Amino acid sequence: MRTEQSNASVMKGNREAQHGGKLATSPGTEDKRQIGRRLGRTAVWLFLLVAAVMTLFPIYMALLNSVKTQGEMLTNILAWPVMPEFGNYADAFQKTRYLRSLANTFVVVAVGLTGIVLFSSMAGYKLSRTPGRLSGFLFGLFVMSTLIPFHSIMISLVTISKELRLQGSTAGLGLLYIGLGVAVAIFLYHGFVKSVPKELDEAAVMDGCGEFRLFFMVILPLLMPITATIAILNTLWMWNDFLLPLLVLTDYKSYTLLLSTNMLFGEYNNDWSAILASLVLAMLPVIVMYLALQKYILHGIAEGAIKA
Repeated sequence: MRTEQSNASVMKGNREAQHGGKLATSPGTEDKRQIGRRLGRTAVWLFLLVAAVMTLFPIYMALLNSVKTQGEMLTNILAWPVMPEFGNYADAFQKTRYLRSLANTFVVVAVGLTGIVLFSSMAGYKLSRTPGRLSGFLFGLFVMSTLIPFHSIMISLVTISKELRLQGSTAGLGLLYIGLGVAVAIFLYHGFVKSVPKELDEAAVMDGCGEFRLFFMVILPLLMPITATIAILNTLWMWNDFLLPLLVLTDYKSYTLLLSTNMLFGEYNNDWSAILASLVLAMLPVIVMYLALQKYILHGIAEGAIKA
């Protein structure tokens, strides 16, 4: 009997020793895991650093060479200017008729953005609150339209704009942007509305709200995060677009900032100092707006796209 007890004790001791040996090796395993996590974080930061350099380097080159003379730029594009030539900005301001071009760009963005936010928010809300085959079919059509490349409908769009007498008009260009931009905005609004409790709709209806009053007084204020995101993304798109304004705007008096900058390119000679200064002036307002409102972008996209 004592022999069996002693054997059991020995076997238990061996198991504990083996278990302890495993515990003894666990710190080394944990160290390897920590090293792997650190290497992963380092790789991610290196990737982000390279991406940031690739994104910011063209802006740096534009700023650097916008204060050089034509000779300095052609001699060494990477060198610092001997004496900053800020007169390039005055020259670009005059040649591009900056204030008029800026006003034209504001009109295009204001018309397009107002229509996109207004129609998309109402459509996204209605499609989300009335589930069914018809709503699903319409929502699928909007989503599928985002897969159509712009260049495949470019000629038809120009033909339609001529028939509707939108050609040569900044407001007409804004209307075209509404048609091109509502699909993505509806997708984001449709997903974001799902986070708004339906009980709010029912309570507002019980208090006597009509459908339009319910939307504009109750629902729309709750959609501000995704509205800010849509406003920023579409403003950047319309402000920096070149091809559609080139196709629609026929009179130089209605040119946007980028079209006015394009006029500085000559057939045989290019004034690169004025061109780069003009590009800096064109991107300055939208960069300021983006930096001021960038916190809404990721929040709004995450809230809208994930819930969709």
